[in-house]
Amino acid sequence: MRLSIGNFAPLLLAAALISPALTTGCAVHARVYDPDHGDYHVWAGETVYYNQWEHDTHRDHRDFNKRSKEEQKEYWNWRHNQPDHH
Repeated sequence: MRLSIGNFAPLLLAAALISPALTTGCAVHARVYDPDHGDYHVWAGETVYYNQWEHDTHRDHRDFNKRSKEEQKEYWNWRHNQPDHH
């Protein structure tokens, strides 16, 4: 039995089409709901602002989802008061 590149073409095409989906992280698409303001934020765009909030409020760095509900609320209030808020 002789194998040719034609036998593997569909497999190579499938791998080429699927690889971008496998290499991009889910965090890019993660959305966080702000219950007090009733809106969603794509977290990838929030990282810079979140780090600034931690700096401005003299807090140690911690993942947002590990902060208390009160601290999360404080962050969203701060964020909604920024002049570049979307």
